[in-house]
Amino acid sequence: MDNTELINKAHELRAHGLTTGEIADELNVSIDTARWLTLQQSADTKKEDVPVDFAVNWNSLGGSSTRLKYVSAALSDMALTEGEADVILGIAVSGIPFATMMADYYSYEMGYDTALAVFHPQKTKIENEDFADNAGTISTNFASVEGKRVVVVDDVITSGKTMDEVIKTIKDLGGEPIAVAVLIDKAGFDYIDGVPVKSLISVSRLG
Repeated sequence: MDNTELINKAHELRAHGLTTGEIADELNVSIDTARWLTLQQSADTKKEDVPVDFAVNWNSLGGSSTRLKYVSAALSDMALTEGEADVILGIAVSGIPFATMMADYYSYEMGYDTALAVFHPQKTKIENEDFADNAGTISTNFASVEGKRVVVVDDVITSGKTMDEVIKTIKDLGGEPIAVAVLIDKAGFDYIDGVPVKSLISVSRLG
């Protein structure tokens, strides 16, 4: 998408009631970029005002359960280099499909007893920046991470803030995050808070 398409899409998502964090997730951009997009009335803005970021569109992957299965198997294979996991934790919303299929892969292909957990980051729940230090939550409808070895799964790492949040939450609850598995790492992390990052694609910005 070009800037005009992104701006229009951001306004459309806002009209449907999505928060800035949810818009960022939907467009696979940073929350700062999503905030900028929702404040624009058109693409007629100075080039230097545009955030340094790029959108990721994986619709061709997300629309196919077969493709999701194969990509999830690849993510599983990378995460397995850090050993067996008790829990695969998907970050809402986009990380959940991959985490679900990865838990299935670990259980039925590898023979491990692996459960599924879901994390709701604080950025998708609130608009008020005064609450920016509030932690996200792990859903009680899925597996607990207490005393478990956990692989964290999402589609894209943009700034790493959400990953910092989920890793801290897992540790606070007595779990052990052993790996982060993502489709695309836009920030080029090797580790986040001591946890190795495994990405299918790592993006390096030159200049």
